[in-house]
Amino acid sequence: MALAQHLPAHDAEALTRGGNQALIVLGEQVYQLRITRAGKLILTK
Repeated sequence: MALAQHLPAHDAEALTRGGNQALIVLGEQVYQLRITRAGKLILTK
């Protein structure tokens, strides 16, 4: 996991501010990040 040490890490719960959804903007595209009840992440456009 040497590569993981060099990548930025972000806490999903911090991104959602304690909720279960956040929007992520890349250029002009908006994506929705969702934390499921099972604790998995889903990213949709």
